[in-house]
Amino acid sequence: MRFFIFVIAPAFCLLSCKKDKIEYTPTPYMIDIPSHFPDMEIPLDNPMTEEGIELGRHLFYEKKLSGNNSMNCAGCHKIENAFAENTAYSVGIEGLSGTRNSMPLFNMGWEEFFTWDGSKNTLEEQILEPVPNPIEMHQDWKIATDKLSADVMYRNRFFRAFGEEGIDSIKVAKAIAQFLRTIISSSSKYDVMYKFEYGISLTTAETQLLQSIEPEQWAGYDLFKSLNGADCFHCHNGPLMRVKKFSNNGLDESFSDLGRAIVTGSSDDQGKFKVPSLRNIELTAPYMHDGRFNTLDEVIEHYSSGIHVSSTIDPLIEFANQGGVQLDAQEKFLLKKFLLTLTDTVFINNPNFEDPFN
Repeated sequence: MRFFIFVIAPAFCLLSCKKDKIEYTPTPYMIDIPSHFPDMEIPLDNPMTEEGIELGRHLFYEKKLSGNNSMNCAGCHKIENAFAENTAYSVGIEGLSGTRNSMPLFNMGWEEFFTWDGSKNTLEEQILEPVPNPIEMHQDWKIATDKLSADVMYRNRFFRAFGEEGIDSIKVAKAIAQFLRTIISSSSKYDVMYKFEYGISLTTAETQLLQSIEPEQWAGYDLFKSLNGADCFHCHNGPLMRVKKFSNNGLDESFSDLGRAIVTGSSDDQGKFKVPSLRNIELTAPYMHDGRFNTLDEVIEHYSSGIHVSSTIDPLIEFANQGGVQLDAQEKFLLKKFLLTLTDTVFINNPNFEDPFN
């Protein structure tokens, strides 16, 4: 009997460690860029493949990446919230709260700097941060990748995606980045309005959607762009609905969070944060880097009458000295009507972005 146990135990270990007979035949992924969007630059060292994207999707929803197997990326970036968080601060596996609101994850392939203060320069670099962070997933990368390596499904998927044995943090980050670059939001009413405005051809479905846009929404769009109206267009424009900059938008006179200055060390950057996209703003409450505003009405009121002047206030906030643009009730109504056209229900219901484990 002891001999039988001695023989069968090694055999069982060999079977449990077995990797399927698979080949490395990656399928290039041709990303479908919306007709009104700029080209997306894909890193040369991380080309997109069907295998890499599917692996990244699994990893985005994989709780083994957290120290107690209870948390995944989707915990702070929920699909129903346009891959944002619906609380001011996310809470990690140790019950510790973050200090900034989780940013939404869509149209990431067009970003050139990441996090509210721009401390990360690539999507892959940003993805490496949450796993070892003690107030987030709190797990050493070596332990995390050892967990994945113990799973034959992951060993197979990593080989199919990268063509070599072994799992490490760099491959994990690359796979998740490939998946995130596929999460594109481009099917809102605003997209139809933008394409119509600039003479870009519409599909049959878009032409039908154009007919449903209300006069108040067009009026709100005009107000949004007007220098003497809401004056939002300086920082939020184009198909991506944002400009690539850091801005102090008048939230405070003094700063408990120095923002961009933490990275640059320059006093000129105090209180400046990355300008976020306004896409899907209806879905991404609460708002601002610290989640201080719970509703769109509060955000509109801030820019209308709640601006605080400081030494680093963005000069493009032209009416800062009077507290804001001073919108009346009707103008606030129209502006909100337009902001709701930025909601894209198509991408939050895309099955390709959903949890593959469900």
